[in-house]
Amino acid sequence: MVPAQGPVELGPAVRLPARREDVELHTPDGLRLVGELALPADRDPVATLVCLHPLPTHGGYMDSHVLLKASQRLPALADLAVLRFNLRGVTSPRGTSEGTFDAGDAERHDVTAALAFVEDHGLPAVTVLGWSFGTDLSLLHARDPLVTQLVLLSPPLRYTGDDDLRWWAADGRPVTALVPEHDDYLRPPEAVERFSLVPQARVVPLVGAKHLVVGESHVRTVLDHVVEAAAPGAHPLPTTWDGPYERVTTRIG
Repeated sequence: MVPAQGPVELGPAVRLPARREDVELHTPDGLRLVGELALPADRDPVATLVCLHPLPTHGGYMDSHVLLKASQRLPALADLAVLRFNLRGVTSPRGTSEGTFDAGDAERHDVTAALAFVEDHGLPAVTVLGWSFGTDLSLLHARDPLVTQLVLLSPPLRYTGDDDLRWWAADGRPVTALVPEHDDYLRPPEAVERFSLVPQARVVPLVGAKHLVVGESHVRTVLDHVVEAAAPGAHPLPTTWDGPYERVTTRIG
């Protein structure tokens, strides 16, 4: 831990204080999934992020960089609990989750396991944060009443059909779609058209960003929108930190 020596600029090499715990999730179909729970260092969380990572067959895992940076910063900056985990069959430095990739079908059990973990631990006000493939899992499988809202980063709507969007329209819970201007799959104009089926959905263009949201300025924008939805009292996020921190390395993906 680097002691406080005046404000430091927040960036990919900075991990802020939190209570971090390796956790295991247990799915209804009998698998063990590995993950991490990060909590505010010295207080109870005001809300919870359950993170669903990008497509495993394209390198997505619990440490995909935006989700990792959420866990590195948001417990300290926004008093959020952040749960990240590897979907079935996925490996990270934390370990390997049991099972095999099932193109979003059996992964419904993984989402169920994550929400059961949150409920069992009494964590408050659950926002599901999906990225890419994780947005389809959110729309298809995160319909439990425990969930207060969805935040969808780079939604391709690959597995999500119009009937699924109409389900969310009828349900009425908030949906925020963060759509990169130069996304490879779904760009803001098309996203506005697709999400028009969900009257309460808010489509937020990420100017200049691509699907993988590379670049600290884009990461900050995403995390600011996440906090605006999940913990509005902490919005807007600061860009510096005046306190102890750790230096870490991250990868893009």
